[in-house]
Amino acid sequence: MEPARSAVGLSVREAVHTLQSSEDGDRVLSVLGSLRRYLRGAAEPALPDEQEEFAAKHFATVLRCLVGRLSPRWLQLSPGGRLEQLWGSFFLEGPADQAFLVLMEAIEGTAGPSFHLMKMAQLLSRFLSEGRMAALMEEQCRPQTKPGFPLLQETLLSKVVSLPDHLGNRLHQDNLAQFFPQNYFPLLGEEAVRVLQAVVDSLRGGLHCSVSFVSRVLGKVCIQGRHKEILGRLVPQLTALTQGSCLWQRVCWRLVEQVPDGAMEAVLAGLVEDAPGPEVLSRLLGNLVVKNKKAQFVMTRKLLFLQYRCTTRMLQSLLGYLAMDNQRRPLLIQVLRELLETWGSRSAVRHTPLAQQRYISMAVLICLAHLGEPELQNSREELLASMMAGVKCRLDSSLPAVRRLGMIVAEVISARIHPEGPPLRFQYEDDELSREMLALAPPRPAGDSSLEAGSSLDPGVAETPAEIVEGSVPAAGLQGSDSELDSDDEFVPYDMSGDKELKSSKAPQYVRDCMEALTTFEGQDMERWEAALQALEGLIHRNPEATREVSVELAKVLLHLEERTCVAGFEKLRQRALVAVTVTDPARVAEHLTSQFYALNYSLRQRMDILDVLTLAAQELSRPGRLGRSPQHSSLGPGTQCSPALTPSQSGSAMAPDWRVVVENRIRSKTRRFSKGAPRQEPAGGPNEFASVAGCFFFPLIQHFDRPLVTFDLLGDDQLVLGRLTHTLGALMYLAVNTTVAVPMGKALLEFVWALRFHVDTYVRQGLLSAVSSVLLSVPAERLLEDLPDELLEARSWLADVAEKDVDEDCRVLAVRALLLLERLRDRLLPLPS
Repeated sequence: MEPARSAVGLSVREAVHTLQSSEDGDRVLSVLGSLRRYLRGAAEPALPDEQEEFAAKHFATVLRCLVGRLSPRWLQLSPGGRLEQLWGSFFLEGPADQAFLVLMEAIEGTAGPSFHLMKMAQLLSRFLSEGRMAALMEEQCRPQTKPGFPLLQETLLSKVVSLPDHLGNRLHQDNLAQFFPQNYFPLLGEEAVRVLQAVVDSLRGGLHCSVSFVSRVLGKVCIQGRHKEILGRLVPQLTALTQGSCLWQRVCWRLVEQVPDGAMEAVLAGLVEDAPGPEVLSRLLGNLVVKNKKAQFVMTRKLLFLQYRCTTRMLQSLLGYLAMDNQRRPLLIQVLRELLETWGSRSAVRHTPLAQQRYISMAVLICLAHLGEPELQNSREELLASMMAGVKCRLDSSLPAVRRLGMIVAEVISARIHPEGPPLRFQYEDDELSREMLALAPPRPAGDSSLEAGSSLDPGVAETPAEIVEGSVPAAGLQGSDSELDSDDEFVPYDMSGDKELKSSKAPQYVRDCMEALTTFEGQDMERWEAALQALEGLIHRNPEATREVSVELAKVLLHLEERTCVAGFEKLRQRALVAVTVTDPARVAEHLTSQFYALNYSLRQRMDILDVLTLAAQELSRPGRLGRSPQHSSLGPGTQCSPALTPSQSGSAMAPDWRVVVENRIRSKTRRFSKGAPRQEPAGGPNEFASVAGCFFFPLIQHFDRPLVTFDLLGDDQLVLGRLTHTLGALMYLAVNTTVAVPMGKALLEFVWALRFHVDTYVRQGLLSAVSSVLLSVPAERLLEDLPDELLEARSWLADVAEKDVDEDCRVLAVRALLLLERLRDRLLPLPS
């Protein structure tokens, strides 16, 4: 045996010497042909022992010799490309691992763009196209006893996964499309499936194989962020192959089990994302979460609590996977307990982004959908306690979206815990999110639900006209054929759209009469009360002088007014009347409303109504040309209401055409113009009426926010009102632009913001950030730098911190906008030196 091995070494040594020195083409072809005998699949192969020795000891030496001799002149020693073809066959037919390493070594060792580099890149492209990567990985799956095998696997693993990076760094703009990541990693996924198929065939033949190398390749590719490319090819094929094949399922389980712990999260997240459902995920993973602690942490903690990037379909796959096997169901119940504990935590509600709260709420609903009745009965008390705690802290939130999440989850939990009891129902907006979350609740079986619905109907009510026409009419109805003759379907219905409801009492004609009607309500005079409320706003606009005499008293009446009848739009009518009173007599009414905001014996609803009225009134007062537009708008045509400036006797004469208008129309019709631009309406102008009363609106609201009352504590539990107050102050600041009081208002508002900048409520922080932007937009830039330099520096550092670290996305966006305003202000006042 030893002489044969030495003979192989001697012949290889002589062949290498000839290849390095000879310039004779025929001689080179002859030497290469003699060496090709040692490759498997040759026409006249050498002995198996000789082939094994050549592959183990001499093959890499021959390849490096061939790489060193590569040049255009050397390839032309043999005409017709025979030499180049024979030269490439050594890389494509010999041991794939050594050929791949020599190719990568040659490419990385080339200094720059050259013929040598492009030839090696093209040969590597052929190497990939002809499936040699699968041969490389398949060789690593066979049992190995070589002492340096672990080191070889590490080198191969690094080169295989980082091939696109190496080729991109060397070839630059000349890189081949096959080496692009979006093309290479899908190819690697296809080759991995071929390797697994070879492993399955070997196991069926009774041979031992390992998928450890494929697992490490998969883990390293996923941890580099290329899981979509490789799993996009791997998962669909494994889905089909594992269906009905226990051996393929066990190979897949082993494939994922041997993924290194450092890459387990990336692989599992990719499988959850790409698996079409929990059944497929169960076939691919088996009971991995029970056997592997790292996988259990990723699937039951990391993807559910520490991240919230999974879609609804991914959540359904993940939690459905936990529910599909009896060994995994205890983990599902444990996950539900932890989800409900987080869902019911007040700290989590305050410090968790809204997207993550929505994510956890959906996970709770999906878990509930997978629990059976015995499991629900065992956890009923725990579920009820968690539901009560979570609903309470969510209904106390200032954000409507958070409150809606609490309502939806509470409805579903109560329906699952007590299906026989009265259903829990909340009033919330029916939007896409609520419909999606309610769809996650377990639906009743189609047959049971239809039967229950049919049995609950009254037989007389359930009978529809369509059923009567189709033959379910009683016999008595069929006998009365005269009813068909008396049918009035051919008559055109009378148009009653313009009819008005006749009322026994007239609408009041004066503001005082409205006050009397609203304060002296009696059960038999409901129509007069409704008519007074509906006519009040118009009377205030038509009689401003009379309104000013009783403005404060009228504001008191409207602020305490309660809905005593089912009048349509009561809240809107009451609010518009309050706004009209405030606009008519802004100083006195604003003084009264702001003083009542911090008074005792007012509900939170009334205090928020005060803030809304002040904001709307300030907006109306600051509207340009407000007084000039009102009469014009109200006298546009016969269908509009009378102008507040015109009495009923004057409105008829105002409709008559003026002689000047007639003359101008005749001149316009007789005049010929060669060109005429589009008519432009000049913007209405006028004094800002809010300028003189802005302080009356603003300063009383900001004075006593830190003084708690018996029933009102802005810095305590009444965070919703505090949030509305911050938004109102910001709006008043914005509407006070170009006024003399803007500077002291801005300074006071920045001090207010600085005192509350670390508030835990998201809605309050959003209002504070909006207030900072209002200050930057309303106060003149020069005055900001002169009077508020320290406040601006403090605000800038706080805004930068919020933009980077705040948990709420809206807060981060508002902080970035305010920072942009600050940068624009600095660039405008402090231009860069030329």
